[in-house]
Amino acid sequence: MTGHAGPRASAATPTSGTDVVALLRAALGDRVDTSPAALDDARADKSGHASAGRPLALVRAASVADVQATLRIATRTRTPVVTRGAGTGLAGGANAGPGEIALSVRDMDRILEVRPDDLLAVVEPGILNARLNAALAPQGLWWAPDPASREISTVGGNIATGAGGLLCAKYGVVRDAVLALDVVLADGRLLRLGHRSVKGVTGLDLTALMIGSEGTLAVIVGATLKLRRLVPGTARTLAATFPDVRAAAVGSAAVTASGIQPAIMELMDATSLRAAHRLLSLPDPTPGAAQLTIQTDGPAAHTEAEAIAAVLSDAGGAVVLAADAAEGERLLAVRRAMHPAMESLGMTLIEDVSVPRSMLPAMFDEIARIERDYGMVIPTVAHAGDGNLHPNFVFAGPDVPPEVWAAADELFRAALRLGGTLTGEHGIGVLKRRWLADELGEDQWRLQRDIARVFDPLGILNPGKVFTA
Repeated sequence: MTGHAGPRASAATPTSGTDVVALLRAALGDRVDTSPAALDDARADKSGHASAGRPLALVRAASVADVQATLRIATRTRTPVVTRGAGTGLAGGANAGPGEIALSVRDMDRILEVRPDDLLAVVEPGILNARLNAALAPQGLWWAPDPASREISTVGGNIATGAGGLLCAKYGVVRDAVLALDVVLADGRLLRLGHRSVKGVTGLDLTALMIGSEGTLAVIVGATLKLRRLVPGTARTLAATFPDVRAAAVGSAAVTASGIQPAIMELMDATSLRAAHRLLSLPDPTPGAAQLTIQTDGPAAHTEAEAIAAVLSDAGGAVVLAADAAEGERLLAVRRAMHPAMESLGMTLIEDVSVPRSMLPAMFDEIARIERDYGMVIPTVAHAGDGNLHPNFVFAGPDVPPEVWAAADELFRAALRLGGTLTGEHGIGVLKRRWLADELGEDQWRLQRDIARVFDPLGILNPGKVFTA
């Protein structure tokens, strides 16, 4: 099968790459970059996957008007457009290829408004997650989504992929933290979706539809975000070491069953833990040991940490409670080092399945089975607080070997059997599109594809991503 419904050529409009670039330059001047370095960069994201060749041009939009001009030209010439932020995605969803325009909104990075009284901020899509929160902190505010890539990923990219992160078990994911979106349709029209009020149920919820749509419906050019007050008190962090990853998963399930809600609960298996320690020049952990890293916050942080420590000790864990905030950050730094640690081992296919939290031990059993069946090691970390696992397939690049795809297929089907999903936060992109119908079912898959065609009748927005055929 081929990609998402492709662009339809028209003899009455210019369709050659040269014509398209000339039109872009006439409208946008030096915001159109055709340098080989820029075009090569636009081919790939952090997944390691790259398109087959360079796009026609990279447009560095600085305003809504720049985005509208680009899309009007794209519609007139039937030219596909791939929207990009910081390029930190892990599913190939923002990779631009031959015959396509790469539309970067990274330079649209302003904070337009902050309303502490209404707990909202209005921002452009290119602002980095961490930079936004650094600007909000002096006002006693924060935006809760906390992906591990927060230092390098954009808010627009977080929204487009439906990102999660370390804190989402307690504070929710991006979908829970967006009130309204400004988007530009494929034909250049600007829509303002959602509302600034806490409540609002007028009509269909098109804002929610945009979140996680991976650039297939429209281009996000502004976001009204739901903020929180900074959590009072001092956070407490603890680490619990278990003899193996299944025991650690059982420990995390015991914490969930206890009714205590930590802000962060992260699990690292033996291979990922060892790789992170080596990257950070820390002593090697005990061979085979897995680790849970947990943080509590709020006025009851100390009491909750002590109670969780007791639960984990009863589950067979060796527990260390950080003495202060600095030691707690050092413990969390090990988890945040996971992705660069995997990169140090070779090319990686970083996966993103989610299962019900009670099914975490069973999912780790499935991963162990796949490792045995395929004779490979699959380093895995998990947001144990919400059942989101990141198994990593390490291989000698650049292309993913057939046996890795076969093992990944087993992994996805195991997650679905356990009541889970193909992706918790990275999205479908190109790397998972062949399995999408398996989860949705044929009727829902066709309905979703048809909805995309309503927003983008010519099929020029991110073609070949998410949907096939």
